[in-house]
Amino acid sequence: MHALMVKVAGRYRPAAKDEILSVAVQYAVQDAPRALAQSPAAVIRLARPFMAAREREAFYVMWLDGRHALIAIDELFQGTVDASPVFPREVAKRALERNAVAAIFIHNHPSGNLQPSPGDESITRRMKETLGLLDISVLDHFIVSATGHYSMAEHGLI
Repeated sequence: MHALMVKVAGRYRPAAKDEILSVAVQYAVQDAPRALAQSPAAVIRLARPFMAAREREAFYVMWLDGRHALIAIDELFQGTVDASPVFPREVAKRALERNAVAAIFIHNHPSGNLQPSPGDESITRRMKETLGLLDISVLDHFIVSATGHYSMAEHGLI
């Protein structure tokens, strides 16, 4: 197996997994469908390749414009194997920087358990309230694993 290499300070070294995932996200944004929010299947097709194999929880936000076209995907937080801290203030700050009108949250469960924890549900409500004050809609919050996904919107939690 060949390692992907990156150039740092004039020297090449093997790329770290996070560096590879970052580049994958950039390419995914370029190839995303225009009306991403209208298709949960499109969100999952876009997110699963760079989220499902992660060994630690990570929290991403897909930022959308007024037509629900994808502006960007940001990894905002990383955690441990079973938790990731999420701070509504930082999410709101990035939403304003991106000039977003809507957001879709995605985080992974390395354990494979797709059920949202009470903490997942609580932070989703807090972020929906926080972003709502800024007229930014939260359209969904997906939990992704190697075996499937869970949509909070489809289960009436948003």
